Amino acid sequence: MPSICVCKNIRRSENKEERGKNKEQRGKNKEERGNLTSHILISYLNTKKMKAVVISQFGGPEVLKIEERPRPVVHPQEVLVNVRAAGVNRPDVFQRKGNYPAPKDSVADIPGLEIAGVIEAIGSDVTAWKIGDEVCALVSGGGYASYVAVHEDMCLPIPMGMRLEEAASLPETVYTVWDNVFRRGLLKRGENFLVHGGAGGIGSTAIQLAKIFGATVYTTVSSEEKSTYCRRLGADYIVNYNNEDFAEQWKGIGIDVVLDSIGGAYFDKNISLLADDGRLVYINAMQGGKVELNIFKMMQKRLSITGSTLRVRDLHFKKQLTKDIREKLWPVMGREFKTAIFKRFSFQDASEAHRIMESGDFCGKLILVF
Repeated sequence: MPSICVCKNIRRSENKEERGKNKEQRGKNKEERGNLTSHILISYLNTKKMKAVVISQFGGPEVLKIEERPRPVVHPQEVLVNVRAAGVNRPDVFQRKGNYPAPKDSVADIPGLEIAGVIEAIGSDVTAWKIGDEVCALVSGGGYASYVAVHEDMCLPIPMGMRLEEAASLPETVYTVWDNVFRRGLLKRGENFLVHGGAGGIGSTAIQLAKIFGATVYTTVSSEEKSTYCRRLGADYIVNYNNEDFAEQWKGIGIDVVLDSIGGAYFDKNISLLADDGRLVYINAMQGGKVELNIFKMMQKRLSITGSTLRVRDLHFKKQLTKDIREKLWPVMGREFKTAIFKRFSFQDASEAHRIMESGDFCGKLILVF
């Protein structure tokens, strides 16, 4: 009798193991069907068209045209985002003029570096997101289109309480400021921080983040309207450079970090304003990149001079930067940090958005809506 029980137990164990294998196989089959469905969906989507703002030739805002293009191919670790809004940034203007070519792995004639939208398809290896998720992302180009393929690790969730249009205004400026002011410039609580052009997209972001992290903020503007705007964002000291010389006004204060996109004659003034061990960070040089440096002054004050461009950095760097931003910055987005959108445009009016961008007659961000 005991041997019969043993046989029955063995058969039960074998049956249970077989049922487990069958269940595992059904799971694999379901996963394979899901992947197949995803591949079929992606293949179907890739045969469809999208609307895009295209640089028809290098020149003024009028060269931006609306065209139909194939939707981008979605690779295994990418998601296809149905773009609802895209930010307009000064590099887009430079690209339109032929002065800022797209990286080799990016579409050459569709500008746009930041987007927000809804995931419509996912690659076979994507694990972080699902269809229907709302995301915003930094892209290396192609953002002025109704669809963009983005690596899953470059996507960020929409901050709590923000609309997609607001989230589209974040990536380019937030990434630029976080990398240059806090990672390269090493701005710390209690230090003095100067950003030139405080009313623009970069300036608006830099003022808010510097205040959130405990710095005293100085900025330069071109009008009283922009001065009022910057004060609302939290700037402590503001100079209208059309009326006053910021270098004279702030002489002897000791600025710890300067974020500059002007270059030219501002260079020597920045050097003079910097405190001992100060850091000067460049993200552009609109008034000229060739300057004269008194090396002895740099040595005596132990200054650090640095700068960077973001668009050409490789995917590994950008993924690490995205992770850093999500961990350290994203919790304050939509709470302490507020978006500052000056005007929204239909993507069909991209040329008008570029005209305003070039005029400088705005405060905050310009957004294209799809």
